[in-house]
Amino acid sequence: MKKIASILIIAIVPFTATAQSNFTLLNSNNNMEAFRICTSILALALVMVFILSILKRMLEFRIKNKIVEKGVNENLASFILKPGTKEDGSVNFKWFSILAGMGVGLTIVNYTLPLGFHSLAIMSFSIAASFLGYHYFLKRGDK
Repeated sequence: MKKIASILIIAIVPFTATAQSNFTLLNSNNNMEAFRICTSILALALVMVFILSILKRMLEFRIKNKIVEKGVNENLASFILKPGTKEDGSVNFKWFSILAGMGVGLTIVNYTLPLGFHSLAIMSFSIAASFLGYHYFLKRGDK
């Protein structure tokens, strides 16, 4: 609960702490700047997640090779070397659904120009719909 409150406070502070007297939320320059900042943060986050996932896979591979080289007893080796969880098999579909949702959202935003807060709402709903589709995919796979 504390995380949600702190995120909301951090998100609201820039709108309340303005030095201009003629500041409005409908100002096109402010909307474009906010959109650029949000897309930059999103792009940076995606790059960091990609790098972390590659590092994780590389380190897991090195650990497995060390275990095989050292000749660890069979029970411990089978426990460590067992295949990943069921979720690992659906990671590709998860990323497909997220990126497809973002693509659909960006396409809709392109047809509803000018950019504004409605663009962020469209992106939020399209990404939420892609997560919902992924959730139903996982439920269907469990059956």
